[in-house]
Amino acid sequence: MNIRGISFVKSAESMDQMPDEKFPEIAFVGRSNVGKSALLNMLARRNALARISSKPGKTQTFNFYCVNEEIYFVDIPGYGYAKVSKKKRAQWQKRIGAYLTGRTTLSLVLHLIDSRHPPTSLDKEIMLLLCENQVQSLLVLTKADKLSGNGITRSIQRVRKDLTAYGMELPIIVTSALGYTGRNELLERIFNAIPTAS
Repeated sequence: MNIRGISFVKSAESMDQMPDEKFPEIAFVGRSNVGKSALLNMLARRNALARISSKPGKTQTFNFYCVNEEIYFVDIPGYGYAKVSKKKRAQWQKRIGAYLTGRTTLSLVLHLIDSRHPPTSLDKEIMLLLCENQVQSLLVLTKADKLSGNGITRSIQRVRKDLTAYGMELPIIVTSALGYTGRNELLERIFNAIPTAS
């Protein structure tokens, strides 16, 4: 897949504020500060398409980007951010679950997990949600530039063990936004997931 053009469309706080369901959607989901915005920028080869912050919880809305006038990339609010109220966290998680299970044009979920750390309990909840609702997804390990080769291998093994516990066999793609690691494989997977792709 070649990204010829990408532009920001709109932000939405709830399902009824989202764009019409006219394009297939590729969702980027993961805990706060996992690197969703950085990965989106890396795929687009743009430094500031999605705003990046060292502070978790920067993305607080569903942000829609139109790619090649034919698909949407959707940057989803990070879950598990500790410095907001429990009520706010619960609202975010409810909205994320509603989107992942109720958006008819959702074609693929990129579930991002920080390669340096084991999956959190919320990561595992997302795995289970995707599995139970048969949502097409793949697992993306981020920030691989911060690990050695052995560290990456251990990270893959950790995640695969959790997936196996839920009876899931998903592609696991190792990425680094700094070195464009995994970019071509991710774009190929995205292209293959688009219903109109041939």
